[in-house]
Amino acid sequence: MTADPPETVVRSLWWACRVPGLKEPFDTAHLRVFYPSRPTGSDDERLTGELPADPSRAPYPVVLLLPGINVGQDAYRWLAVELARAGLVAVTADLVGELFAGSRGLTPSVDLEAASPAGWGSRPTSPLIGALLGALAELARRAPLEGLLDLERVALGGHSAGGTVALQSAALTPGVRAVFAYGAHTLVASMLGWPEGTVLPVGPGAPVLLLSGEHDGVIAASADRYADDEADHDPVLRTFREAVPDAAGASAWARLAGAGHFTACHPHDPTTARGFLEETGAGREAPRPLLGRLVTEFCAARLRDDAAAGHRLDELLRPPHPGLLAVHRR
Repeated sequence: MTADPPETVVRSLWWACRVPGLKEPFDTAHLRVFYPSRPTGSDDERLTGELPADPSRAPYPVVLLLPGINVGQDAYRWLAVELARAGLVAVTADLVGELFAGSRGLTPSVDLEAASPAGWGSRPTSPLIGALLGALAELARRAPLEGLLDLERVALGGHSAGGTVALQSAALTPGVRAVFAYGAHTLVASMLGWPEGTVLPVGPGAPVLLLSGEHDGVIAASADRYADDEADHDPVLRTFREAVPDAAGASAWARLAGAGHFTACHPHDPTTARGFLEETGAGREAPRPLLGRLVTEFCAARLRDDAAAGHRLDELLRPPHPGLLAVHRR
């Protein structure tokens, strides 16, 4: 009888990097990198708490998790751990910077000029993306990740505003092989100079997984930003239909039953962000495991060419879609 393989031990390390184009002191991101480890039981581990990475599945593709506005990176730790268990290296980050109208807060660092008609397509809409990839290139030359990262296989994803800049920036970011977003869309605010109701395109080159919640109070409360006569429609679904290129079925959109905007966050912090715009509690938390499975299987399938993960993803998306109200693929 063959013994079951040991469960992956996930560890993390902290790092920091400057974000080009931002002004001090709001130009430093603090990131956390989650990786599969292989404990040896050494005295060094006991004294430092640092565990070496597991080389057996290397080189490891990388997943960047970009945050929503005023959502701390610890809210996405649960998902980062799931991704690392699947044989990926996951990265979260905190960056305090300018939001709008001179206010400051946690941000995925939205470059409004790059998202304007004049700047669109010239560069990613967040300078944080390149800064994180640069930090990972440095970490790939240091223990415990030395020689173990594959920066040619990157998934760019995020929640809320972080998901939006991921969708906008994927085609302009080297190495991106997959894009995912929860509670995010590419309808653009008319205040930036776009015609009302504009849906910015998601560039070609990588499959896309778009996810939305049945009860997203934040997206509903933000509809007036877009001056869109179709604001009563799910803008995530509209993004999928109008902005995501055909990928022969490799891209998908799904609406999670019972989910809210902050279902992606655990723990949810009620002292910041806009959680007051929707109900919270066990009903909104119940869809989180399915959300995690969809993102993890998608990333494993697209980044590791994992046929088994691809099959599991297809099973989750196949009718009658347990836990999903609707699914579309293209």
